Amino acid sequence: MSLLILTTGIDEQNLARALQDTDPDLDIHIGLDSRNLDAVRFVLAWKQPPGSLTKLKNLEVIFSLGAGVDHLLRDPHIPDVPIVRFVDPNLTQRMVEYVVLHVLAHHRYLQDYISLQEGAEWRELDQPIASDVNVGIMGMGQLGMHAAHALRDLGFNVQGWSRSPKNVENITCFAGQSELTSFLEQTEILVCLLPLTSQTKNVLDRQLLDKLGTWASDRKPALINAGRGGLQNEADIERALREGDLRGATLDVFNEEPLPPKSSLWKAPNLFITPHNAATSDDKAIARYVCGQIRNYEQGRGLENLVDVASEY
Repeated sequence: MSLLILTTGIDEQNLARALQDTDPDLDIHIGLDSRNLDAVRFVLAWKQPPGSLTKLKNLEVIFSLGAGVDHLLRDPHIPDVPIVRFVDPNLTQRMVEYVVLHVLAHHRYLQDYISLQEGAEWRELDQPIASDVNVGIMGMGQLGMHAAHALRDLGFNVQGWSRSPKNVENITCFAGQSELTSFLEQTEILVCLLPLTSQTKNVLDRQLLDKLGTWASDRKPALINAGRGGLQNEADIERALREGDLRGATLDVFNEEPLPPKSSLWKAPNLFITPHNAATSDDKAIARYVCGQIRNYEQGRGLENLVDVASEY
């Protein structure tokens, strides 16, 4: 069994060692300069050069290095073979931790207290209890559902929105464009975990932000985006922060990464910036997942977490 690692911005050698440690019989190739590409049946890809996968004449399965697959589907020459998303408890737990951390940070006015500390000012800020706050999650896939339950356990009122209807225990669910406005109007802290598709590109714009409501308080809403940079209109978000229409935001992803030092976002008020590390994929977890999927595939048990190319996720 031959697998090719084809990535951009990833330590491929460490990933190859993790794969080899997991399955010593796996024949691993790195990059398109590898010998005998005709033997390659599987590829583990992340932001591969457009058209590069067409060089793999006997390719059978594409594994995404992350939970998202927009980096694969933007290639107009993607081969017509099964594509598998990375779904793993390790990645899910990391995302849940990140979402809970930043929901609590905005709920408990962490940015404001940092500013008060910098000014040596001792002052308590009035705030509601979690049960008086509505958190809305856009994107109720694996990551969104686990984050929703964790926030619900902390006492928040949690609701979710997705493209298609979902039934999640103890979570109010909205679906489709017709229910989006109702979802937003009842959301004080918005968490975006949507996949990036042609339909969700730039969805986090001023028009959407202006529909966010307040839940049992007169506080302005807050935004957290840990999905993809292409989901957000960064100029609109920055303007909403500077004009006070958003009381705070957390952005883990950006249209250009790394975020350039010259970007005005670095100095936007009440904005937490993190370097696309909300749910970093662990090499050992990836290796276990990919090798397990290949083993099942070879034994005729099929593949899990297949991508619906028409839906783009």
